[in-house]
Amino acid sequence: MTTTLPKSFRHIRLELAREKDHPQGDAGHGYDILLPLKDDGAIDTASLGGEAVCRVRRFRSDENDRIGKLVRSGGGRWKIDYDKSDDADDELAFHFEAEHFVAGEYVSIREDDGELHTFQVVAVREP
Repeated sequence: MTTTLPKSFRHIRLELAREKDHPQGDAGHGYDILLPLKDDGAIDTASLGGEAVCRVRRFRSDENDRIGKLVRSGGGRWKIDYDKSDDADDELAFHFEAEHFVAGEYVSIREDDGELHTFQVVAVREP
């Protein structure tokens, strides 16, 4: 079955930005997110027909990829949910409700190590 996405959906590529343990960042550690965006790069919540289409792929060069969904949680927050039956594996998408996903911008995600990591938006394109 093929799903036709609204025109506002974009493929967003995030890569780990510079941090203490990665002074040059890490292009092998990041996320590919399928998400509807407004013209200014903010999340287009009006185009969200169902959370299942907001797919996330987490990639790390030393691990298998993980596939999940970007979903709204309480208080307008967003999280990456890898297993609907287990909240322990969720990753908090920090202030995604206020972010603008345009190339060169930065966003933060609290990953499974419990640490908040910063990622650079390196690409935004049509899926």
